[in-house]
Amino acid sequence: MKILILNGPNLNLLGHREKSIYGSRSFEDYFEELKQDLPALELSYFQSNTEGALIDKLHEVGFSDYKGIIFNAGAYTHTSVALSDAIKAIEVPVVEVHISNVYAREAFRHKSMIAPYCKGSISGFGLESYRLALQYFERLKPKQIGFGAKN
Repeated sequence: MKILILNGPNLNLLGHREKSIYGSRSFEDYFEELKQDLPALELSYFQSNTEGALIDKLHEVGFSDYKGIIFNAGAYTHTSVALSDAIKAIEVPVVEVHISNVYAREAFRHKSMIAPYCKGSISGFGLESYRLALQYFERLKPKQIGFGAKN
């Protein structure tokens, strides 16, 4: 089962950025661990600090043989109508993830522009938020996801 993990702005700085919130581990190291721990899943990873590149990747994967997208849109979560429109337009289901508990942070982070078009949202479990989202897709029966599945 093919799953894309899509990370937005500043997530390339994991391991260096605000370690008290995001931890000291790089996403690349964590991604390698996920691939080892979940060999039945065909995982791919893309990160960009640019909104347009994230939209292009959603469009590319959104009508493909991928069975799911796990998306941490970073700060774009709270501001991007364009990303929410892209998620709404595609067929592959999306799960929104956040490393920190966005509801325990600044008030502007409490509103997600993408959540209404995602299958669900997971936040506050550190990098393990990604694993929880992967387990959701892993446990679904093939007929429950894929083309025609609505976010």
